[in-house]
Amino acid sequence: MDTHAALYEQGKARLDALRQFAPRQQQTLLEKLQQHGISRRDFMKWSAMVTGMLALPLPFSNLVAEAAELADRVPLIWLHMAECTGCSESLVRADTPNLDSLIFDHISLEYHETLMAAAGWQAEENLEHALETYKGRYLLAVEGAIPTANNGSFLTVGCKGHTGLEIVKHAAEGAAAIISVGTCAAFGGVQAAYPNPTGAKGVHEVVSKPVINLGGCPPSEKNIVGTLMYFIMFGKLPALDMFNRPKWAYGARVHDNCERRGRFDAGEFVEEFGDHGAKEGYCLYKVGCKGPYTYNNCPTERFNHHTSWPVLAGHGCMGCSEPNFWDDMADFEKPLGRQLLHGLDATADTVGAVILGATVVGIGAHAVASIFAKPLEE
Repeated sequence: MDTHAALYEQGKARLDALRQFAPRQQQTLLEKLQQHGISRRDFMKWSAMVTGMLALPLPFSNLVAEAAELADRVPLIWLHMAECTGCSESLVRADTPNLDSLIFDHISLEYHETLMAAAGWQAEENLEHALETYKGRYLLAVEGAIPTANNGSFLTVGCKGHTGLEIVKHAAEGAAAIISVGTCAAFGGVQAAYPNPTGAKGVHEVVSKPVINLGGCPPSEKNIVGTLMYFIMFGKLPALDMFNRPKWAYGARVHDNCERRGRFDAGEFVEEFGDHGAKEGYCLYKVGCKGPYTYNNCPTERFNHHTSWPVLAGHGCMGCSEPNFWDDMADFEKPLGRQLLHGLDATADTVGAVILGATVVGIGAHAVASIFAKPLEE
């Protein structure tokens, strides 16, 4: 049996097992879609799109559709730590519900401080009940960095005054899988920037279980929902890169799929914001774009219902899905000049970094020459 056939059988067995649990939602997913004017055809098109995004063969789209319908059988506990809630906003802030937000709404969301009605003692009770009732079955999502200095006292949550560090460690013990949503939870984010007085760390640094890191400030809703769908469908982690990010989302450099890549190859660069090149959509490398150093699917998936992303809107990539980006990628509007990079045309999980100079992207002699045609602004 080939790899995909074996994986398909795993998915079928996983979904059969989920069917043994009682539904947690009063409405079926299809009823919710119909209520919002989304047809079965649109749903199947979405399933095919997610299948392709997850780098699975088209026949898996049937499994994706079934998994979405059974999403309410998988309890989800979503914790907020030191963060801005931007990752939740990326997923749920829409003027009209789309398939991603409706499927997230269909998941059995047992605890989410931003979205739930409960507060105070009732919220605490809900969390404790969910952790105990679904022990070993729930999916744990964490948004935000974990302060660790002074035994975690820089972040206390809830009426019982537990530290974020205590809450995450306790919740991780009974989790079937753990997802760090956003760069703060994955790598510490801006909270962990120098001098990091609170000792902020990524979730994987404070728990003893494998963690899926969804880098990005914020990650796109597609990366969040796609990861949830993969776990619902297979009950396990997807293939991960060297930073525990899903390869299907973080396997290619932003630079490689950028709509301005042709401008780079042609040696056409924005010299300063607002100039002729900026108006014509030239490459933003000289004004600080970190796309050559960054692994993410922003150019292909975009944000806000696939509307746009920073480079398309006119500002260079900040490298926000990479570890320590706040320190390593600064200044955000100037080229790095020199940078530790994991290979010239490498994939995201290649080990063995090389030091590259201003020719960092090194695509061709014509492009390199064009970078030096005019001196870089200091």
